[in-house]
Amino acid sequence: MRPLKVSTEVNIDFLSKQTPGFSGADIANLCNEAALIAARTEKKQIEKQDFLDAIDRIIGGLEKKNKIISIDEKRTVAFHEAGHATTSWLLEYANPLVKVTIIPRGKALGAAWYLPEERQITTMEQILDEMCATLGGRASEELIFGKISTGALNDLERVTKQAYAMVAYYGMGKSLKNISYYDSSGQNEYGFTKPYSEKTAEEIDKEVSIIIELAYHKSKELLTQHKEGLVKLAELLLEREVIFSEDLEAVFGKRAFGNATLENIMSSKKETPNNVVDLVEEENIITDESVKG
Repeated sequence: MRPLKVSTEVNIDFLSKQTPGFSGADIANLCNEAALIAARTEKKQIEKQDFLDAIDRIIGGLEKKNKIISIDEKRTVAFHEAGHATTSWLLEYANPLVKVTIIPRGKALGAAWYLPEERQITTMEQILDEMCATLGGRASEELIFGKISTGALNDLERVTKQAYAMVAYYGMGKSLKNISYYDSSGQNEYGFTKPYSEKTAEEIDKEVSIIIELAYHKSKELLTQHKEGLVKLAELLLEREVIFSEDLEAVFGKRAFGNATLENIMSSKKETPNNVVDLVEEENIITDESVKG
C-alpha cells in the first residue's frame, strides 16, 4: 500500500480483518482494484469505501444492478437470504452472518458472507447446525410463499455432500456407526467399485435422506417461531439491498452464542460507517441460467 495515495480514514488493521485468508498476491490485487475504483470516480486518494467495494468485487464478482429481475423474484431472493441469516444467527454452532446482499453479482442473484469459527475438529452437532442454516433459504421460501424454487441448488449440493460425509466417512450414521469408507491412500480414487455392498449403499442413501430431512424440519421450525423477525429482516433487505450483522442484532437481539471475531468486527463498525463487512465464506443463489450453463 505504500505507493498508493490512501485517505487518512483508512485503517490498515481494520482492512486486515476484512481479508482473512488472503495471500500477498490477493492483497496486491485488492489494492490495485481499489485504486481503479477510486480513479473511475476521479478521486485524488483511495478511500475506505473503495477498498470495501474492491473486496466485494474480488470475492463476489461484478455487480449487475442493471440486471432485470421481477418483483416476485427479488422478494424470493430476499426471503431466501433472510432465511439463511435468521437461522445462522439463532443456531449455536452455525457460522454467524456478517453481510448479505440481493444485488446480483455474476450469475448469482444474491450472496451472503459468514464468519466461520476456527476449529480443528467438528462435532456432529456443529455439522447439523451448519446444515440447518444452509437449508434456511429454502425453508424460508416454503414458509412464506408456500412453494420452493431452483434458487437452493448450491445449498442442496452442500448439505448432500455434508450428509454423505457424515455417514460414509465420519461414522455418524445411526445404523452404520463408527464405520468409514474413506480412502485416505487415494488408491481407489479412480476405481469403478465401491468398498461396500449395494445393500449398504441403500442404507447410506436412507440415512442421508433422514439427516437432511431432520435438518430441514429443524430449520423450518426455527423460522416459524421467529417468523416476525424473518419478515422484518427480508423487508429491510428489500429496502436497502445490503444488510449487516448489526441489523440482525437490531431485529433478534444480541447473538446468544459468542464469537469473539464477530464481536470485534461489530465493535469496529460502531466507529465506522455502515458499510463495514468481513468476507469469509460466500453462499450463492444460483439462477436457472447458470444451471443450464
